[in-house]
Amino acid sequence: MWADLVLMDGNVLTMDSSQPSAEAVAVKKDRIVKVGANKEISRWIGNDTKVIDLQGRTVVPGLTDSHIHVGDFGKFLMWIDLKDVDSIEEMQRRIRERAQKIPEGRWIIGSGWDQTRFVEKRYPNFRDLDEASPDNPVVLYHQCGRVCVVNSKALELAGVTKETKSPSGGKIEKAAENGEPTGILRENATDLVWKTIPEPSEEEIMEAASLACKKIVEAGVTSIHWIFTSSTEIPIIQKLRAENKLPLRVYTIIPTNILDQINGLDSLLGSDNTDRNLGVKVFVDGSLAARTAALRGPYSDDPATKGQLLYSQEELNALVVKVHKANFRLVMHAMGDQAIDMTLTTIEKALMEAPRKNHRYRIEHASVLNKELIQRIKKLGMMVSVQPKCVISEFSVWSAVDRLGPERARWLYPLKTLINEGIWVAGGSDCPMEPLSPLQGIQAAVTRQFFPEEQITVDEALRMYTVNAAYASFEETVKGSIEEGKLADLTVLSGDPTAVPPSKIGDIKVKMTIIGGKVVYQK
Repeated sequence: MWADLVLMDGNVLTMDSSQPSAEAVAVKKDRIVKVGANKEISRWIGNDTKVIDLQGRTVVPGLTDSHIHVGDFGKFLMWIDLKDVDSIEEMQRRIRERAQKIPEGRWIIGSGWDQTRFVEKRYPNFRDLDEASPDNPVVLYHQCGRVCVVNSKALELAGVTKETKSPSGGKIEKAAENGEPTGILRENATDLVWKTIPEPSEEEIMEAASLACKKIVEAGVTSIHWIFTSSTEIPIIQKLRAENKLPLRVYTIIPTNILDQINGLDSLLGSDNTDRNLGVKVFVDGSLAARTAALRGPYSDDPATKGQLLYSQEELNALVVKVHKANFRLVMHAMGDQAIDMTLTTIEKALMEAPRKNHRYRIEHASVLNKELIQRIKKLGMMVSVQPKCVISEFSVWSAVDRLGPERARWLYPLKTLINEGIWVAGGSDCPMEPLSPLQGIQAAVTRQFFPEEQITVDEALRMYTVNAAYASFEETVKGSIEEGKLADLTVLSGDPTAVPPSKIGDIKVKMTIIGGKVVYQK
């Protein structure tokens, strides 16, 4: 039997402990049929075999992003990227370019600008945007996210005038000479415009989701855990799947509030899902950045608050038991130690009422931990899903040490401790909140500067995006490692993440993405 595809002369990191490395891989249809040395694999080459000479490049199992908001990412990709704009004039040029491609009246949205980079050395204003696009409402978000500049059309649609008062926790900037809005909105004032922007049409969402999937594949990702943010994404994934337009493998995670809205559940689950292999996300608290993550004690930099629980223990118990008995996979969003404590208590109750071994329920984020909570997670057999780039942001952007105090901050995302305790940890991006690249996530986990005793090895980090991610979705028998019989999902890299300096892992390029034995992306 000849192979359909053979990868030769590579550095294959299999993530298979019985055969950690190899030179070549043979593929028949969508499966790996042989892994080994060049000489061994050459026997699988026939007249019709496609042979790829890797020229020493590194191959890893197809990478999985265990936490990505595809709908939001797609919308973000439809925005104007302003990160590299160095002048208001260039900002105007990009607005004009976009306005020429869309109908009059459709919103133009962009993000990433920073006035400190502008040659004009000032903030843009509504007049600058009006010059570029008087007929389309325009909103452009600062790189920090909670500041934006809008044009006259956007101000008009949002009903913002010189008489409009700034909302609580926000500011509408106004000109000193006449009191007219300048177009700059800060913090909660940005919501005045955001809530005015209409929901995109199904066609626009479809286009955005398709673009997002394309970018995900280009990042070397072959499987995703797609986290829905609203019910509008349900028909999109159903349509993409029905029209065979999903270029990668999808494990779906939906919030509890839309579970009852789903018609045609099988089209979401895909085939062979008699065990309800669908993630159902339960939000127990908020975020550390907004001080809504529920803590046992007050925030160190704001003693008036301990965060916010979204349920009472009784309400959470009832909801979780219902989802558990329906045989769905629980994905519990819990960031603060109080929320994590509540989560573990409710999972304990659910498992007492309806015992289930090997449930693989997971805590999403599991940010503020301690030794006692870690032992309870271990005892319950729960997983933890972490986004390593978020770890860096919590410390460097949101000042976690000041926010939590050094004692609690020490146990913020303790990856090394979790792994040493034998707890399965899956890796993701939280894109578009953080960069998509799994390689950047691996670098972040390996090089974290805050409490470096929680740094993990490259092998451990790579497993978060391969073996562990496959385990999280009950797919470890078909993917996550490069082994005979498993799906031929492979990512080809320009360099070896285990050999380059840790600070350079994020610079490694994805050269090729292979899904089911087919090359779906090649740089």
